[in-house]
This record gives sequence, C-alpha cells and structure tokens, in this order.
Amino acid sequence: MRSAVIVDAIRTPSGKGKAGGGLSEIHPATLLAGVLAELVARNDLDPALVDDVVTGCVTQAGEQAGNIGRTAVLAAGFPESVPATTVDRQCGSSQQAAHFAAQGVISGAYDIAIACGVESMSRAPMFSNTQGKDVNRGPLAHRYPEGFVQQGISAEVIAARWKYDRAALDEFAARSHRLAAATAAAGGFDRELVAAGALTADETIRPSTTAEGLAGLRPAFADDQYLTRFPEIDWSITPGNSSPLTDGASAALIMGEDTAAKLGLRPRARFHSFAVLGDDPLLMLTAVVPATRKVLDRAGLAIDDIDAYEVNEAFAPVPLVWRHELNADPERLNPRGGAIALGHPLGASGTRILSTLLNHLEQTDGRYGLMTMCEAGGLANATIIERL
Repeated sequence: MRSAVIVDAIRTPSGKGKAGGGLSEIHPATLLAGVLAELVARNDLDPALVDDVVTGCVTQAGEQAGNIGRTAVLAAGFPESVPATTVDRQCGSSQQAAHFAAQGVISGAYDIAIACGVESMSRAPMFSNTQGKDVNRGPLAHRYPEGFVQQGISAEVIAARWKYDRAALDEFAARSHRLAAATAAAGGFDRELVAAGALTADETIRPSTTAEGLAGLRPAFADDQYLTRFPEIDWSITPGNSSPLTDGASAALIMGEDTAAKLGLRPRARFHSFAVLGDDPLLMLTAVVPATRKVLDRAGLAIDDIDAYEVNEAFAPVPLVWRHELNADPERLNPRGGAIALGHPLGASGTRILSTLLNHLEQTDGRYGLMTMCEAGGLANATIIERL
C-alpha cells in the first residue's frame, strides 16, 4: 500500500480569541494564507504541484464563510489551478482534513495535499453560524426528547460520573500550563511556530498558573435548571480548567512517500492508522475513548506501544476520563501541555496538535504518536502517526 507521509507541519502562535488578542486584527483567510505560503516556501515546493487543500473550519459564517480554504489559497498566491475545500467535523475539523488528505494520497487520488485549519474566534464568534439556536432540536426531538446540552454541561456530567472533583481538574489544568511553559522556554515549539502579524509566541500560556490560583475561579456553566436532569453535577468546570477562546491557523504538508523521494524532500512521519466514530451525543465528549480503541485495534498496537498521546483538552475531564478508561501512562499524556494552555482554535486544532505531536516524537526519539479529539454531537477522530 502507498504510504502517506508528513513532510512538514506548522502553526501560528495561539492568540487570545477576543478583541485585543494578538491575532484579532487579522482576517482569518489572511491568517491561514500566511501559514500556507510559509509551508510551501520553507520546503521549496512549487504550489502548483498541490493537488488539493483540505481545510478545517467550524464557524463558517461572516469572514469564515464561502469556502475559506479557497479564499486562503488565493490569498497565499497559489496558482488559481490549486483547488481547496472546507470541512466541518466540529472541533476535529482539521484532524479530519488530515485524514482526507492522507487517504487521498494513499488511494492515489492525490500526490501532494495540504491539510490545514483556521479559526478566528475573535472575529467569527462561536455559534454565530447558528445565531444561538438549537438547530437540532426540531428534527431530533423524536429521538432525543429532552434535547441536547452545551458542551460545558457535558463536561460537568462526565466529571461527576467519573468522580473528578474540582481539585483534580484544576491540578490537571495547572499541569497543562506548567508543561507548555517549560516546552516554550526550552525552544520545543520553535520548529512548528511561524509568526503571524506581531505575534511570535503563544499568548494563551500562563506560566504562573497554579491549582491554588485556579481554585478561586467561579464555575462557568452553573445553571440550576440542569440539576433535575443531572443531579450528580457539582459545578466544577471553570474558565481555568477549560480551553480558552483562541485564534489560530495550522497546516501540514502531506504526500506520497514516492513523491517525496522524487522531490528530494525528507518525510518526517507517516500516517499509520485512522479512525472516526460516533458516541452518545448527550455526553458528547466521551467518543475519544472508543475512537482510540478502534484506531489501536486497526493499527495492531496496544496503548503501551504509543510513545505520546495527545488528547485535546477542550475541558480537563476529557483527557482525565480518557486516561482512566485506557489505563494510559499519565506521563505520556499531553507531555507539552494541551489546549488549556495552548488554546483551542476549533477548526485549526487538529493540525495544530499534529505539529506539536510530530515535534515531540522527533525531540524525544519516539516512534508512535496518537492524537484524538472530542467533537460536538458525540464524535471523535483518532490518528496514529509513526516517526520516520
């Protein structure tokens, strides 16, 4: 079977997703265009050779509407012949973009593809594409008569059901900042980061964060209307143990191993296995567990064969539940911090995590890396890469 390899993966720094954030003055298509232009330039690749650009973006409204992938390709100066499409698998959108790009290479449909993602949460606020409405309520009322809940409530429910109290959540959040700050100070992110505007480093990392400091924050989703339905809720989810609103863009250069050889490019890793899976849409955030089991089974690997696991830190209980259910080594979980510190720019998070995982494997001489992402609607993608 033809191998799909990763030649490079880069990202912008994470900007605070609000007015005054380091990337908030940059149009999201311009933000992604800068990453695309840098990706081909630093690999001395003629962009005319790119067969497709698959782009993840969640809030496809306002400045992010109208196939932002194509807009960014043209803004980056790529030839008009280079196509692009924009996909939405919620928070896993650019991880799914990487799956589509790699699977296209494996099948022979592509020789070279770029998987990328962008989200400007400061300029295209979350839920602005739904105008705050529960768009699923009508067509799914017969199957889910009580309706869905927002992800923060889902995080509260799983924290309570798996018995993770506020102290455990805050300690995990502090760990995320501690590890991210240490990696940044050691230059561990340097190879994956490309400046955007004046921003050259992640502005979401708070090196001084402690569990004791986080303990003073108020719960973000407390609403007593949910207590009848979910009496176990203890109101433990705060802005401190959740991922912050974030702006960012990221991209990965993917091609056939044979194509890389012809072009004289060195593959850094190959895609080993893929999985995508649906789970309970009410709990919503737990699909990472069965998705991981599915991808490990497809790969013929055990969790202990994996050198590093990246489980997106949308909320602290998600990686904690994943770690418990997989009996995974806590030291290998998000070893450079996760989205609580590095931010979660929705559609860009998948290829952002891919770039961080790839660099970690290279800098620690690891072989296998696994990444998985919880997604709205009870979905999850899981990917295993092998360093070359």
